[in-house]
Amino acid sequence: MNNQPVVKKLDQIVIRFSGDSGDGIQLTGTIFSNLSAIFGNDLSTFPDYPAEVRAPQGSLSGISGFQIHLGAKKIHTPGDKTDVLVAMNPAALKMNAKNLKSDSVVIYDTDSFQQKDLEKALFKTGDPFKELGLTHLQVVAAPISTMVRDGLSDFNIENKTVLRCKNMFTLGLVCWLFERSLDSAVHLVQNKFAGKPVIAQANIKALIDGYNYGHNIHASVAIYRIESAQIPPGFYRDINGNTATAYGLIAAAEKAGLKLFLGSYPITPATEILQEFALRKDLGVIAVQAEDEIAGICTAIGASFAGCLGVTTTSGPGLALKSEAIGLAVIAELPLVVVDVQRGGPSTGMPTKSEQTDLLQALYGRNGESPAVVLAATSPTDCFDAAYWAGKLAVEHMTPVILLTDGFLANGAAAWRIPNLDEYPAILPNYVSKYSNSATWKPYRRDPETHVRFWAVPGTEDFAHRIGGLEKDYDTGAISTEPLNHHRMVTTRQAKIDKIAEYIPKLEVAGDENADLLIVGWGGTYGHLYEAMELMQQQGKRVALATFRFINPLPTNTVEILTRYPKVVVAEQNKGQFAAYLRTKIDGFNPYKFGRVKGQPFVVSRLVEEFIKIMEN
Repeated sequence: MNNQPVVKKLDQIVIRFSGDSGDGIQLTGTIFSNLSAIFGNDLSTFPDYPAEVRAPQGSLSGISGFQIHLGAKKIHTPGDKTDVLVAMNPAALKMNAKNLKSDSVVIYDTDSFQQKDLEKALFKTGDPFKELGLTHLQVVAAPISTMVRDGLSDFNIENKTVLRCKNMFTLGLVCWLFERSLDSAVHLVQNKFAGKPVIAQANIKALIDGYNYGHNIHASVAIYRIESAQIPPGFYRDINGNTATAYGLIAAAEKAGLKLFLGSYPITPATEILQEFALRKDLGVIAVQAEDEIAGICTAIGASFAGCLGVTTTSGPGLALKSEAIGLAVIAELPLVVVDVQRGGPSTGMPTKSEQTDLLQALYGRNGESPAVVLAATSPTDCFDAAYWAGKLAVEHMTPVILLTDGFLANGAAAWRIPNLDEYPAILPNYVSKYSNSATWKPYRRDPETHVRFWAVPGTEDFAHRIGGLEKDYDTGAISTEPLNHHRMVTTRQAKIDKIAEYIPKLEVAGDENADLLIVGWGGTYGHLYEAMELMQQQGKRVALATFRFINPLPTNTVEILTRYPKVVVAEQNKGQFAAYLRTKIDGFNPYKFGRVKGQPFVVSRLVEEFIKIMEN
């Protein structure tokens, strides 16, 4: 009898870990992501958190998920359908059933699929697979809880702690399924529990037991072999969008020769940026957790006035609270970066889910004529570059910059090639030292080319001054309510922002040069739209993609590109905010719109279906 397992060689695959928040799903997914990156796979992840805090155990509303798409080629999204599902309870199976492929592998804990568990997940029968119509799966049914208890019986730890090791057992089983060596996994677990050696050893024992269990059942399920990706040489690490955003701002401050100050208030899903800054005292970062959103941004504005790169981080509701202070930074013309990690709204909405619904708030959500730079990161790793550009534009053009990311980018991760900062453009503050005559200088003296006022850091000899929220005279810097002066100042502040278009990269188009349809997106939908374009090209469709990182001002070639194609569709996770904005900028521009507001990333297959309908209309 041949007991060798069947090996499936694939160039990409999607795995999803799912269970209660207390099942360690996020940790399991993170470790497996790191292992895959070490192995040389390209990857994209999607941690999917429940919106409820402490939802009842085993309930549908309390399910946490972590999806990983890995492959031997460039991976742009966490994937649509799942090839392998680890379901820690019936609710996890039910919540993910619709996204399973017909031949998916499902690993589940039979100890957690008892009658009481099925009732919590609102199953009506004792056979959840049949009830869900899942009849062609490869099922690995294992008494995971029992095996973990037996395997850790010699450890002097309580039963509750023992059961928390279930996730490591499943991780070991998945490592076997994907031919992953345990050496790196053991190292990662040791690092995670470095301060708790007994817990570390218990988790490692469960990990090894799960791996060994895989060998015992190898004849019942195929294993997967994903070759290493061909990626440029360099040092890589797995990074999520929030961490990349923090690193990009730190790099910008260092490049500009400035202290970095963060004034912020915790809010999901942006809090990780504050936490990362708090850890970076070794790099001279100053992080202040303020008492509320308004205090957070006001401390950052004060730091900018004092000569720092001031940063504040938030999500949609917090951006609303910061609007008056952003207006202060506009009229005072100070460098400020506001990071908005968008989430489902309105109000508190769905705080753990992702949307692109803050765009118009970022563009216009202030009183008076208050132009600010707006840009959006396109991927978890691009958060570094977008944050760097946000810092550069804020400092060089003395303006608030609003950087839009979202919950999908913030929590999602990808393999990131650690960059060489020498290859990044210089950041040159517009210091008052460029102004030769201190006797004639006033606070709103400007560079005639860029309209940027000169930055006189307090303490600079002969350049004492006051600025604030009241309108100032263009020439003297004194408070002024004179109508023509106000018009001049408003016009000048707008001209300063418009001029920035000459200092940012032009819009690039991917795909067919003579496309019949141009797909337009912005920010974090880039990967899904790119993959949709690729699939359509494989079907013989002539299609192209333009993704905007710079939104206000728009790149100088925007009009030329968007009016070049016979059909244009703007796809975004809102009801058409970017499409409406583009119509105000381009006379006669009336694109097709594709908008979804579900709190989840786009489904690539659905995008392809809708875009083909538009092409054939």
